Amino acid sequence: MKVNNKKELDIIFKKVSRAVDPKIKEILSLYVDKKTQRLVNYQIGIGGKRFRPVLAVISCFLCGGKIDDVLYPAAGLEICHNASLIIDDIIDNSNLRRGKPTTWFKFGKSIAQCLSFDYSAAYFQGALLSKKPFLISDLFAKAMKAVVDGEILDILFEQSGREDEKYIVKNRYKKITLQDYLKMVSRKTAALIQTCCEVGGIAASAKKEELEALKNYGFNLGIAFQISDDILDIFGEEKEFGKKIGNDIKERKLGNIVIFHALKELSHLEKKEVLATLKKKEIKDKDIKRVIRIIKATGAREKAFKLGEKYIQKAKENLKFLPKNKWNKILSDIADFVVERKK
Repeated sequence: MKVNNKKELDIIFKKVSRAVDPKIKEILSLYVDKKTQRLVNYQIGIGGKRFRPVLAVISCFLCGGKIDDVLYPAAGLEICHNASLIIDDIIDNSNLRRGKPTTWFKFGKSIAQCLSFDYSAAYFQGALLSKKPFLISDLFAKAMKAVVDGEILDILFEQSGREDEKYIVKNRYKKITLQDYLKMVSRKTAALIQTCCEVGGIAASAKKEELEALKNYGFNLGIAFQISDDILDIFGEEKEFGKKIGNDIKERKLGNIVIFHALKELSHLEKKEVLATLKKKEIKDKDIKRVIRIIKATGAREKAFKLGEKYIQKAKENLKFLPKNKWNKILSDIADFVVERKK
């Protein structure tokens, strides 16, 4: 499976970024003290491909809408995503994001937590500046609550750590099923990506059946996106990925599809060693490298990739129910990009 026109996709991503970034900065700056604006602008300034606004804009174009119909809610979606990243990086103790210091690592956890409130307020302003503010605000609230549900599950899938947090220690999962994993990623990642596609359709006044197809496309694309992220966490190149490789091992996560498949395949002794590492009080770089070596000897990467491809195909099947135009083909190319991406 290859993306046929990567150059065209790159051009589209850049064009959307140029159009949406001023709206993002405008919304983030509303009602914010000038001194605080430098702090607020840091997270969004780290970069990113603006994947979520692109989905909203393309979905809007696909259903006959115009750029002005969708720009503010698209900006809100990117702000919403970045609000979750600020908190996610605090929870995971991540120092790097896109090759730069994370917001909490640069300014401290207290400031980062404050900034996450700014972002949470700002993305609803993006919804309020849309043509259908009440409907889109409700979708934003629904998506963010799903993301929180998924984040909580992800934390409960960790095998040790956070010993001072009694609820987590008491409710921690000792093992997870594939259904548990899919439930977690469908909330943590897929819910917001689904919302991006749905918001684009709503902005274009799409038909009911078109909205349903966009939702299903986005949902399945979101699951594939997280599977790709899990693969990159174990097998990626740090320079390209922009984050520490093996961070899910360091954070003792069972909620990584590669780790999940590897544990199913390992011998009793190797499985015992990996699980013992995930339960260590302190996991060192040599421990992470050892676990990655063990995983690389299994077929876990290939199994994870095939599962991702399955969800990409499910996503693309929904394109049959949408208008046949160039934007339909671009959504198909974006789906292929998700399984091939390196960052």
